[in-house]
Amino acid sequence: MLIGIDASRTTGARLTGTERYSREVIAALIRIAPQHRFRLYLRDWPAPGFPLPAVPSAGVEHRPIRIPRLWTHVGLARELMAHPPDALFVPAHVLPAAFAWPRMRRRIHAVVTVHDVGYRHFPSAHPPAQRLYLDLGTRLSVRYAGAVIVDSEATRRDVIRFYGNGVAPDRIIVAHPGPLSLAEVSEEEARRTLAKFGLDDGRPYALHVGTLQPRKNLRRLIEAWARVVQGADPHGPRLVLAGGRGWGGEDWAAVIEAAHARSSVVLTSYVSDAEKAALMRGARAYVFPSLYEGFGFPVLEAQSAGVPVACSDASSLPEIAGGSALLFDPLDVEAIAGALRTVLFDEGVRYHLIEAGCRNLMRFSWDACARIVLQSLQM
Repeated sequence: MLIGIDASRTTGARLTGTERYSREVIAALIRIAPQHRFRLYLRDWPAPGFPLPAVPSAGVEHRPIRIPRLWTHVGLARELMAHPPDALFVPAHVLPAAFAWPRMRRRIHAVVTVHDVGYRHFPSAHPPAQRLYLDLGTRLSVRYAGAVIVDSEATRRDVIRFYGNGVAPDRIIVAHPGPLSLAEVSEEEARRTLAKFGLDDGRPYALHVGTLQPRKNLRRLIEAWARVVQGADPHGPRLVLAGGRGWGGEDWAAVIEAAHARSSVVLTSYVSDAEKAALMRGARAYVFPSLYEGFGFPVLEAQSAGVPVACSDASSLPEIAGGSALLFDPLDVEAIAGALRTVLFDEGVRYHLIEAGCRNLMRFSWDACARIVLQSLQM
C-alpha cells in the first residue's frame, strides 16, 4: 500500500508538541511497516539533518510542494488528485477541503489526527481568526475523514460532543502518543543553562515549560506561588516559567510584581530543546496548571527526567498522569498552592510520585500509537 503523509509540520526550527508528534508518529509508522511505501508531502526539500528517512531508504520518498499560500487546500489537494496514494494520513494539520468531494473520498482513504478542541472550551483564550480556522478545520476533518485519531479519551469525548452529529463514534479512535524524548545535554551544558537564567546558586525551583498564554492558567499559578513563598526564606525556592510569549497580551512581569513575587519567579522567554532538558532535569518539581490539554506531553517529559509532577485535574491530564501526579483544581488558587507545598517539601509524597512516574511512562509508546494509526489507514 502507498501511504501519503502530510509531513509539512516536521521541518520547522521551533517545534511545538503537535509538530514533534508529527515527527515521532511518522518515524514510527515507517519503522513498524516496512511492507508499505510512504510518500511524505513537504513544503520544500528537507534541510540537512532532517530527522525522517530520505529518498534512498526503503520505500520512502519526499514529495515537496512549493506553494506560498493555501498549501493544504490547493497545493496538497492538487498533488493528491494528480497522483493519489491509497491512503492519506494528516498527523498535525487539517484535511484538504477537496475531501468534501465524494470522488476524492472514494479514491483516497483519509485519516486525520485531532489533537484537542480547547478553543471550544475556552474560546476567549484564542484570537477570533484562529478560533474560526480551528473550528472549520476540525469540522472538515471529522466529517470527511475515514477515521479520526485523537490523543486521549478526553479529546474523543469532546470531538463527539462538539462535532459528532451524524458521525459514527467508532470512527473516532484513541491512540495515545508516546513520550517526547528530552535532548541529551552534558553536565557542562546544564551548568551553562542554569547560569544563564540565574539558577546556579543551589536554590530549588519548580518548573513550568510552555507558551505563556491564557489557557495555561499562569496567572493563578503565580498567585498560588506568592502564597507558597510568603514570609519564606529569601533564599528559598523559585518558580521558573520557561517559554515564549503567546497570544493574550499579558504583561507577565507586571502580574508577578502585583503578586509580590518578583524575587522568586524567573521568566526565561523561549528556551531551546537543550535548555529545556537542562531545566527539566534540574527541577525539584514540575507544575502544570493548564485549563485544557488534549494530551499533556510535559507530564511525561518531567517523569522521564525523574521529576515529581503536580498538575491540574482538567481535561486529559488525569488520564495521562494515571495516578502518578498530584492533581489539583486549576481554578482554586489555594489548591494549587497546597499542591506546590506538598510536591516541593513532602519527601514521602515526592518519592512516591517519582516512582509512580517511572511506571506511568511504560504505558506510552510511539510504536503502539503508530500501530493504531496503521490499522486505521488499512480500514
